[in-house]
Amino acid sequence: MKKLTLRNIGQIKEANLTFGDLTVLVGPQASGKSVSLQWVKLLQDSGLVQHQLHTYGLDYDGKLPEFLDVYFGEGMRSTWRSDSEVSVDGKAVDVKKRVARQQTGKRQSVFLIPAQRVMALANGWPRPFTDYKSGDPYAVRDFSENLRLLMEREFNGSGPLFPQPNRLKADYRKLLQASVFADFKLSVDKVQSQKRLVLGVGSESLPFMVWSAGQREFVPLLLGLYWLMPPGKVSRRNDIEWVVIEELEMGLHPRAISVVLLIVLELLTRGYKVILSTHSPQVLELVWALETLRKTGGKPEDLLDLFGAPRSASLKDMAGKALKKSSKVYYFDPASKVVDVTNLDPTSPVAQEASWGGLLEFSARANETVAKAVANSAAFASGDLFRERP
Repeated sequence: MKKLTLRNIGQIKEANLTFGDLTVLVGPQASGKSVSLQWVKLLQDSGLVQHQLHTYGLDYDGKLPEFLDVYFGEGMRSTWRSDSEVSVDGKAVDVKKRVARQQTGKRQSVFLIPAQRVMALANGWPRPFTDYKSGDPYAVRDFSENLRLLMEREFNGSGPLFPQPNRLKADYRKLLQASVFADFKLSVDKVQSQKRLVLGVGSESLPFMVWSAGQREFVPLLLGLYWLMPPGKVSRRNDIEWVVIEELEMGLHPRAISVVLLIVLELLTRGYKVILSTHSPQVLELVWALETLRKTGGKPEDLLDLFGAPRSASLKDMAGKALKKSSKVYYFDPASKVVDVTNLDPTSPVAQEASWGGLLEFSARANETVAKAVANSAAFASGDLFRERP
């Protein structure tokens, strides 16, 4: 899939999304970003989605309204109207027919890490697909089930889950230790035969509910990254081609966001196409820097300096590859069509691009307000405010 078009679906009037290696969606809440990402998953993995829904007893009788409630979540049938349209690479998709007929194939090509990822851990352990209410979104169920399978199949041994020598490069582990985990280690513990994830320092173990908000948000994301970057010489997971991450910045300090963005570049260099939704200007700063460095002949060292990352041979190789990747940015406007703001030009006459999808609006107003106040203060001090007008 190179291009996805959505028309008159929920809040989306029209979205023409041509994907880069890295694609970023920005815009206010309830503007259609999350719905668009779930459509990417559905269109690419419809056979797997339908198979899982039938396997776990979620019945929609081949009817589109019922399917939308099961897949997107309770009440989401209202997003589809009589004039709704979906097309992939310029070809219309008959969504009703696709839902009515069981699709073949169980291949997973899209790994979606949802914004509600903290829900994937119940008391510190991944929840199975069936541990959710019938109206809960498929994306959350599927992500949670993937984490459960990861824990059962690949983490049965001893030792901490983080840091772990065969998971993530040493440079990433060090950066995450400093920005997220401090002196804590992530491990598996048991309470009356019930396994759980705990953060430990020394002989003390902290259960899930007493972790910081950032740690609770980040650990499911970390496990998702583990899934995508298997140990050993295998660079990618099975048939997965797309990685979709909703609001990766949730609960994280800017330094931690920088580390996660550095790992996103690692995903790009492993051959994944990555789609992000975000409310963080830091994500767009990365895209702007990537595009500028690419156009001006920037070096791998320049990109690593952006993150304050070490100039190790491994990271320099990754950064060099990342600089060759393409980027796209789209602004979701609930009152109009989705706008391509990839250039991120602050002097653009297009308001959505100049404000980076609204993420720079407050900063611009703060600068203007402070500058005006300083100018007035200087005028007051010099007596200009009391001079008689001619």
